Amino acid sequence: MNVAVIKESFPGETRVALIPSGVNEITKAAVEVTVEAGCAEASLHSDQEYESQGARIEPDRARVLSGADVVVMVRGPGAYREFASADLNALKPGTAVIGLLEPLAEPAAGKDLADRRLSAFAMELMPRITRAQSMDVLSSMANIAGYQAVLLAANASPRMFPMLMTAAGTVTPARVLVLGAGVAGLQAIATARRLGAVVEAYDVRPAVKEEVESLGARFVELGIEADLAQAAGGYAAAQSEEFYRRQQGLLGEHVAAADVIIATALVPGKQAPVLISDEMAARLTPGTVVVDLAAEKGGNCALTEPGQRVERAGVIVLGPINLPAETPYHASQMYSKNVSTFLLGLIHGGELRIDLEDEIVQGTLVAHQGRVVHPAVLKALEEEGG
Repeated sequence: MNVAVIKESFPGETRVALIPSGVNEITKAAVEVTVEAGCAEASLHSDQEYESQGARIEPDRARVLSGADVVVMVRGPGAYREFASADLNALKPGTAVIGLLEPLAEPAAGKDLADRRLSAFAMELMPRITRAQSMDVLSSMANIAGYQAVLLAANASPRMFPMLMTAAGTVTPARVLVLGAGVAGLQAIATARRLGAVVEAYDVRPAVKEEVESLGARFVELGIEADLAQAAGGYAAAQSEEFYRRQQGLLGEHVAAADVIIATALVPGKQAPVLISDEMAARLTPGTVVVDLAAEKGGNCALTEPGQRVERAGVIVLGPINLPAETPYHASQMYSKNVSTFLLGLIHGGELRIDLEDEIVQGTLVAHQGRVVHPAVLKALEEEGG
């Protein structure tokens, strides 16, 4: 069996799906690994490192793909709408594709993979069960995004984060508000606290209060309860428009008092909820910085523009996309570990065996044997009329 590692085609993507140490783990399972030449230069790994771990280097991308039984990637079809048809055409039927595929947002891409008789695994659909923790790509990348978000805010803010006692007087600490206390939010809290900020955080799920407080932040309680705060898998559940309207009103005071706001609220397969409306944004004081990690999904702030820096009345709104690519060395290390652990669970006796009864396979398998097989993706296709 041959596993292929390709250079990412998404603009600005610097990560690689499998680093040299991951290759070593795979080859021990009696599997060959072919690597596209130069695929990991941006993440600081050389072709020589791959060769030293047992991989074969191939400069011809089409040959890498056509000889593959499994292709591992970061951004695959769906996550990258312009993913080259020529790349997909080079794959033989039955090839397994493993990566970030965004099948809930782009279910038509999942159907295209099925039509090509490819077996597609979407890593972002990994079930949040104990056995799958080491394969949880979303948590790995969210850790990096939360860290990077605070650094972006600190660089953009006209204020310093820590309290300082100086001969020129006392510098008061920055007030940071984190919206959403998932993995990215918790890492943002921890990083902002390490920089010396006073931090408070809000989440629709009251169960995260203890985690927020354990990191030294104050948990904001609005006194409103969601119908279902937490969906299956531990993610925040989508709420009604009425709930979001009441939430905005009650959050307004906390938003207006913040010097920095890190917004991280996402609902799988949905547009991000707007937590900071135009009216709320108008109450922000000049110099306030908003870093919106939900920018790619529409944004938590009404002023957010994906990939752009927006300034209005002295307020700075940053809508970064693909923050993990800003730290490609460690982002690739973490992603590679997730992917290699997942792949090794599918390999038995040097062959790929897809156990349709396995909970992890059921959670991630989008397309197989010419059909879309994931219930949530099938539902998304029906809603699109596909």
